[in-house]
Amino acid sequence: MTIDEYIAAQPEKLQPLLISVRETICTVLPDAEERISYKMPTFWKRHNLIHFAAMKNHLGIYPGDGGVNAFKDEIEERGLKYSKGAIQFPYEKIDLELIGRIAEWCGMNN
Repeated sequence: MTIDEYIAAQPEKLQPLLISVRETICTVLPDAEERISYKMPTFWKRHNLIHFAAMKNHLGIYPGDGGVNAFKDEIEERGLKYSKGAIQFPYEKIDLELIGRIAEWCGMNN
C-alpha cells in the first residue's frame, strides 16, 4: 500500500485534510522517504521519523516520545490528548503549523 492508497481508502470528507497533513510534512521533511509502516503513512530517513493516521474521531500524529516531550507544553495548552509517543488532534482542531513544527523537530532530532 502507498500513502496515496491509504488516503484514498479513508472517508471522502477526511481526504483533503490528510492530503494537507501529508503536504505539510513533505514541506519540512523534503528528503524523507514516504512509506507505510505499522499500517500508517510514515516519513522515513534511516529510520521512521513520524507517522500519521486517520482515526474515527481524530488524527493521530506519532512523533515518538521525544517529539511529544519537546512540544508537551504546547500540546497541553491546546487541550490535546497525548500519550508517550502520540498526539490526538480532533478533526475540528487540526493545526498544520504545529504538525509541521513537530515533523521538523523529528527530522532534526531523530
